[in-house]
Amino acid sequence: MADRTVGADRTVGADRTVRAERAGVTRELILTAAERLFAEHGVYAVSNRQVSEAAGQGNNAAVGYHFGTKADLVRAVARRHAEQIEEIRARLLTATGDSSDVRDWVDCLVRPIPEHLAALGSPTWYARFCAQVMTDPALHRILIEESLASASLRQIVGEVNRRLPGLPPEVHAERAAMARQLIVHMCAERERALAEGTPTPRASWRDTATGLVDAVLGLWLAPVTHRP
Repeated sequence: MADRTVGADRTVGADRTVRAERAGVTRELILTAAERLFAEHGVYAVSNRQVSEAAGQGNNAAVGYHFGTKADLVRAVARRHAEQIEEIRARLLTATGDSSDVRDWVDCLVRPIPEHLAALGSPTWYARFCAQVMTDPALHRILIEESLASASLRQIVGEVNRRLPGLPPEVHAERAAMARQLIVHMCAERERALAEGTPTPRASWRDTATGLVDAVLGLWLAPVTHRP
């Protein structure tokens, strides 16, 4: 009887493992399909049914079952890339050390996403996914919240701010928003061009990051015009 019980427990455990593995595969298929469709068409232009079909799921309720709401799915796509981006950011932080050069810290801020996109190979959809989400007032807070969950990113932002010339608070907030938009949308533009096979201003993601660092640094250091 004891042997039968042990055997039954092992069977149940094996079944659970198989089910968990299948669920993990299904989730990955859904995330891949959602990221691509959201990137190409916009978040609210794509239904859960379309995501399920693109993921090869016969059950149209698969997206809701595995992820819940559309916002939950967007958050899951963002988190799917977070670990790899964080690893790049941590490496750049270590290399930067205690540099007093604001450019080094802007480099830490800008370079992780282009470097991550380069590592993904081609085609990619993550930059266009972020651009679509950033233009949606109901969803862009998700990307901001997920980004600020990174202690290393908060440290980098703090180091950049510490080395910038004094700016009026409203100008500082404005330029922070400009920098965010510039990074996200320029990466999305390059990603789109690569997907369509059209020429790009820079030959590589590494060069793209360098150009973005130049632009963001110039943005932060630009003079402030005071009008009467």
